Amino acid sequence: MEIEVVKKIIKRLVIQPNETVVKTEVAEKYYKNENDILRLKNPVEEKSDDTSNPLRNADNRISHPWHQLLVDQKASYTMAVPPTFDVDDDEMNENIDKVLGDIFPKVAKELAVNASNAGIAWLHVWKDDTKKGDMGSFFRYAVVDSKQIIPVFSKSLDKKLEGVLRVYQDCDTDGDKIVIYEYWNETECETFYRKASETIDDGLQEYEVFNLYDISSNQQIGTTNVYVHEWEEIPFIPFRNNHIEQNDLAKIKKQIDVYDKVYSGFVNDVDDIQEIIFVLTNYSGTDKQEFLNDLKKYKMVKVEDDDDSKGGVDTLAIDIPIEARAKLLEITREAIFVLGQGVDPQKNIGQNNSGVALKQMYSLLELKASGLETEFRIGFAELVRFILRFYGKDPDITIKQTWTRTQINNDLEQADIIAKLAASTSKENIAKSNPLVEDWQAELDSLEKEQDDDGRMENDYRNNKTTIEDE
Repeated sequence: MEIEVVKKIIKRLVIQPNETVVKTEVAEKYYKNENDILRLKNPVEEKSDDTSNPLRNADNRISHPWHQLLVDQKASYTMAVPPTFDVDDDEMNENIDKVLGDIFPKVAKELAVNASNAGIAWLHVWKDDTKKGDMGSFFRYAVVDSKQIIPVFSKSLDKKLEGVLRVYQDCDTDGDKIVIYEYWNETECETFYRKASETIDDGLQEYEVFNLYDISSNQQIGTTNVYVHEWEEIPFIPFRNNHIEQNDLAKIKKQIDVYDKVYSGFVNDVDDIQEIIFVLTNYSGTDKQEFLNDLKKYKMVKVEDDDDSKGGVDTLAIDIPIEARAKLLEITREAIFVLGQGVDPQKNIGQNNSGVALKQMYSLLELKASGLETEFRIGFAELVRFILRFYGKDPDITIKQTWTRTQINNDLEQADIIAKLAASTSKENIAKSNPLVEDWQAELDSLEKEQDDDGRMENDYRNNKTTIEDE
C-alpha cells in the first residue's frame, strides 16, 4: 500500500474513536476504583475557590468500587464456567478443547470485563511458527486492548468487518517513543510507525519487523513490513457488550458520583464536628487575619459585647442532617443496583429461598447477562471457525454452544424435580440438570461403566449358580 494512501486512511480513522477511547479510559478508572471524587478540588465545596475556610479542615475523598462490583458480578455470572462447544465430531471437539487450553476461562472472563468497560472487546488469533506441532504450527489467541483497535465495518446491513487498524506505542532501539500502526485485512497485515514527537504527515514510514525467508534454504534474506496471515478472514473477533456497544458505566456513573460526594461530605462533617470552636466574649477584638488565624490554629473566636460586665465562654459546633443523608445514600445505592442491573448482596429475601425467589433476585442480572450472551455467541462461534480452518475443516457448520450461569441455587428443590421427572426424561438431560454434576458427559460415561460392571457381575453370578446346580 502506498505511504500516502496509508496516511489518509490513518488520519481518517484515528480522529473518529477519540470519544470512545475517552469513555473507555473513564470506565477503566472506575473499575480500578479511581472515581472522579479523587480528582475534585474539594469534594464538599468543589465550586468554591476559598481554600482557607476555617470551618472546613477535613478533606476526605472516598471512592466506592460499585462499577467494579457490578462488572465482576456479570463476568463471574456468565464466564466463571465458560461456554462449551460441540461440532458433532468427537475428535474435533477434543481438538477444540486442546487448542483453547487452560487459559480459556481467564480469556473469556477478560473479554467480559473489557466489553463492559469499552462496549466491545477484541480477540486476536494467529499461527505461532516458533514451535512446530502436529499441524506445523500452534494456534494462539489473546485479548487485545480495546483502546488500540479501530475497526472498519462495511456500509451493508450485516456490517461485515472489512479491516482493523491497531494503534499502540512502543520504544525503538534508541529508547525513543514511537507510535505503531498495524493495518489488517483478509490476507495480510502492513505495519508503519512514526516517532511520538512527529506528525503523521512528516514522520510516517514503513516498519519492517517481519523476517523474510528463502523457502528452499529456509534462510533469512531480509525484513519487510508486510505479513501474510493466510486466514482468508481478518484475524480479529469482536465481542460486543450489547447491541449498541454501550459500556456498563454509562448507566450508573452519575449515581456513583452522587454516592461518593454525599458519603465523603458526610465523613468530612463528622471530622469537622469533633473540633469544637470556643467563643470568648469580651476578651478584646481582633482584625480579620488574626481572627482567621485564631480560628484555624486554636479553634477559638474572640468577640466583644456591648455590656463590658458580661463575659464567658461558649462553644460553636456544626449540626449534621444525618437522616436526610442516610436516606439519600440508601436511595442512591438502590438506584445503582437497579440501573446497573446487578444483585445487591445486602438484599434480604427472608426465609423464602425457593427457586422462584432466587430467580427473582437474579432477574436484572440475568437480563443483562442474556444481552451479553447474545453478542458473545457470535464471537465464540467465529473463534471456533478459526480453529476449524486451522485444522483444515469446513468452517460453515453448525456450532452448538452450552452456557452455564454461576448463581445460588436451591439444590434440594432441583433434586426433587429431577426425581419426579426421572421416569420420563432422558439420561442426558438428567445428568445436565443434576446439581451434583459438573461434567455431564463424564457422568454419563461413569453411569455406563457402572451398568456394564453390574451386568458382568450379574452374569458371573448366574454362571456360577448354574455350575453349582449342575454339580
